[in-house]
Amino acid sequence: MSENNQLSGLQLAIMRVLWDRGEATVADVHEVLHRDRGLAPTTVATILTRLEKRDLLSHRREGRQFIYKALVSEDEVRKSMVSELTDRVFQGNVAELVGHLLSEQEITAGDLEVVKQLIEKKAKTHPED
Repeated sequence: MSENNQLSGLQLAIMRVLWDRGEATVADVHEVLHRDRGLAPTTVATILTRLEKRDLLSHRREGRQFIYKALVSEDEVRKSMVSELTDRVFQGNVAELVGHLLSEQEITAGDLEVVKQLIEKKAKTHPED
């Protein structure tokens, strides 16, 4: 997934429905998102078509319905979007990104312990030169 494939909040919400369900119709996606966002089915259909043009999902026809499936994983999207954020906002400085998250976001003791373990694990696989 390239920088050009950054997703908006609504696009991410639609992709999450596909990741959660594996496959979904316009009606399926609309049902999930309509409660919180009040979207029209035509809006959902338009966004699905645009995501397909970007090769982020595909569809197959079943009767009169299109059934959509994600072609990229949630992890691929996260990696791309976090990389773009790191580059654009923090000039590629991962330490600044992590420092900002730790100082500006509420973090539980449990989450902080997980972060410590992740840092220790990364340090073992990338020892200093």
